[in-house]
Amino acid sequence: MKLKRENDLQKNCDTESSKKDDEKESETKKKSEQKKESEKKIERGKNEIKTKKQGSFYAKASDVKNAFYTNQPIFVFLYKEVCFNTNELDKSLPSVVVSLLQEYEDVFSNDVPSGLPPIRGIEHQINFVPGATIPNRLAYRSNPEKTKELQRQVEELLTKGHVRESMSPCAISVLLVPKKDGTWRMCVDCRAIDNITVKYKHPILRLDDMLDELHRSCVFIKIDLKSGYHQIRMKEGDERKIAFKTKYGLYEWLVMPFGLTNASSTFMRLMNHALREFIGRFLVVYFDDILVYSKNLDEHINHLHCLLAVLRKEKLYANLKKCSFCMDKVVFLGYVVSAKGIEVDEENSIIDVRSFHGLASFYCCFVKDFSTLAIPLTEIVKKFVGFKWGSEQDRVFIEIKERLCGALLLALPNFSKTFEIKCDASRIGIGAVLMQEKQPIAYFSEKLNGATLNYPTYDKELYALVRTLETWQHYLWPKEFVIHTNHESLKHLKGQGKLNRRHAKWVEFIETFPYVIKYKQGKENIVADALSRRYALVSTLNAKLLGFEYVKELYANYDDFASVYGACEKAAFGKFYRLDGYLFRENRLCVPNSSV
Repeated sequence: MKLKRENDLQKNCDTESSKKDDEKESETKKKSEQKKESEKKIERGKNEIKTKKQGSFYAKASDVKNAFYTNQPIFVFLYKEVCFNTNELDKSLPSVVVSLLQEYEDVFSNDVPSGLPPIRGIEHQINFVPGATIPNRLAYRSNPEKTKELQRQVEELLTKGHVRESMSPCAISVLLVPKKDGTWRMCVDCRAIDNITVKYKHPILRLDDMLDELHRSCVFIKIDLKSGYHQIRMKEGDERKIAFKTKYGLYEWLVMPFGLTNASSTFMRLMNHALREFIGRFLVVYFDDILVYSKNLDEHINHLHCLLAVLRKEKLYANLKKCSFCMDKVVFLGYVVSAKGIEVDEENSIIDVRSFHGLASFYCCFVKDFSTLAIPLTEIVKKFVGFKWGSEQDRVFIEIKERLCGALLLALPNFSKTFEIKCDASRIGIGAVLMQEKQPIAYFSEKLNGATLNYPTYDKELYALVRTLETWQHYLWPKEFVIHTNHESLKHLKGQGKLNRRHAKWVEFIETFPYVIKYKQGKENIVADALSRRYALVSTLNAKLLGFEYVKELYANYDDFASVYGACEKAAFGKFYRLDGYLFRENRLCVPNSSV
């Protein structure tokens, strides 16, 4: 009986033990299944994240409209209280650039936020000349419609916090100027303030120096700041110095207005201070125009990120409509800049002689013969000469315009390569071209006047070389370069013995450069030779027409031309002269009636 109980007890223990083992096994299986399930969830989550990343996109207005016609649920997420308007962006922009612009959408605000800009340590200050009389101008008279518009704009500035009511003893006037779109712009007449303000000038980079930095760049960004002057505060205490008056009251500026004499210098100080880390590395800035240049897209995106981060930090705002991103060609300060080099922006109009000459002078580096070619235009706009437009001016006008439209592409300088210059002189002008590997980089031409017109040929050639070196010395020094000249005596420049005072001065200057001089005949030195030749001879065409030689024989026997033809044998007679046996009056060939 006892043995039976022990057996039963043993069986019960075994049963309980097996149950526990089963429970442990099932529990282990459950944990294993849970672990596998969690791993699957993690894997699914990763795949979903990848899918989301791959399928991420920005929605356009048309996409949202089309989505309303589907039966699926729609979720639209707007963040940062402002929806970034991607419709203003180029559709061909890489998605990574669009994402970056969305990240910095506060930099591209639709309008400059209300309130005052932050104190950055660079504020606009006005220092009056000691003892100057403070101006107190009357408000300009205007019709009721303009008066209401002026006051509306003043109220808008008050709301933004850019102006406030004033009790200043200083007061200037304001007026409305029409815009191209028919609206009005309020302008402050700052002349009375400018006349008594101490002028200070912040250095501004030369345009050609800025363009030199763009060598080997392929991708460009142009950023334009929105109302840039209004993003700078007036120095505390100087607000009363720029108070303006309307019919309804006196107000003073809390931000820097347009029109002040030192405003541009203050703005450049701020730009150079804020962007000093990037200027010269991948960025050039000219007032409110910022140009970013890069060698490839990856580098470009990094440069854009750095720039936008600084603009956000300094609370500077850009105008998205005027900005360009990821461009292989961009118009910057009137020049078309690309990986190939720089060229003329052809989208310009010509109004009159002065504006045309000013425009053409801006692009003179693209026109081989500008200084001598434009002589007929410069002469008629001189004081005390009198304006007289004739056939010669008309011809030059058309020729310069054609040369601008078909302007050569100038390469950007590569300072690791050797520079070459070709220079030449003619009777009334000098010219030169700066080159690298037969690619023109810049042209130079100058009209001779005064004493230089009377120089002998050798002196003109030497003077052309001196002026060329003076113009391009920032390119040429200190590396060795090559000088090509068509004047054989210049080959022996270094070995000359006795020199007069003028030559000694010029040679002393030339010897400061590490140059190698090479003689090149005039017929080979085509570019520089053409730059220096007289404008009337540039368009001369040598052509031989059958039977035309017969005309020469008729001059001596033709009553109208016989005496004049004989008088022109050794020199010109009045407006008549002989060339290759033919008789010309000014630029027209004289043809006897009997030859027709």
